[in-house]
Amino acid sequence: MSSPYEILGVDADADDAEVLEAYRERVKEAHPDQGGSTAEFQAVKTAYERIKSGYQPSDDADGSAEPTPSRNGHRNRAADAGPTSSPDPEPDPEPDGRVVEYLNYEVMMDHGWELSEDDLFEKAAALDLDEEDYGRLVVDDNETLLEAAEEAGYAWPFACRGGACTNCAVAVIEGEVPKPKGHILPPDMIERGIRLSCLAAPTTGESKIVYNVKHLPGVEDLLLSATRFEKSRSVD
Repeated sequence: MSSPYEILGVDADADDAEVLEAYRERVKEAHPDQGGSTAEFQAVKTAYERIKSGYQPSDDADGSAEPTPSRNGHRNRAADAGPTSSPDPEPDPEPDGRVVEYLNYEVMMDHGWELSEDDLFEKAAALDLDEEDYGRLVVDDNETLLEAAEEAGYAWPFACRGGACTNCAVAVIEGEVPKPKGHILPPDMIERGIRLSCLAAPTTGESKIVYNVKHLPGVEDLLLSATRFEKSRSVD
């Protein structure tokens, strides 16, 4: 079985910055939208989480169990702590970054909901939706929405990761997500709250966004297929 370092393509003595950079490159390659598979994407995600959790090469030899992932890919410390004498678990610490409540546009359409509905997220919360379709994630400093989603283990759509297409478009329902520099979005889409997750990040403590809105009218006209992206990249 390949070690987490082998999966990410780095040496076992790589520092945190090297591991993070390798993870971001590998997760792009493994993304289903870029010709990878869900299994490969999850393997890369798990490898990164194991390294972050203190993995040592000797762990594989002694059969140490992998840390149990919890929602959004963070380590489940309760599962690793073993028996405890306290019957009351301590509350989870407040997240350091900005909390984003997200909803998949395809799920919204399946239920006949509209982006303009005031109780859109209340409706989603009332259903037993998959975590990939509805939930919360934390966006850390110097991290984009797309990077935060990928670190949480979710395969949100994208293509160029440079603002030149709308494959990663999201709709901001609540909160502040400033428009970034150097993007393809026309002014009318910016006014409608459309942002590109590969470039954008929230500035408010809590936000609500609908992701995967690439098939909204107007947004769909600026999509970039994986084939076209590969051709344009080969020319560069």
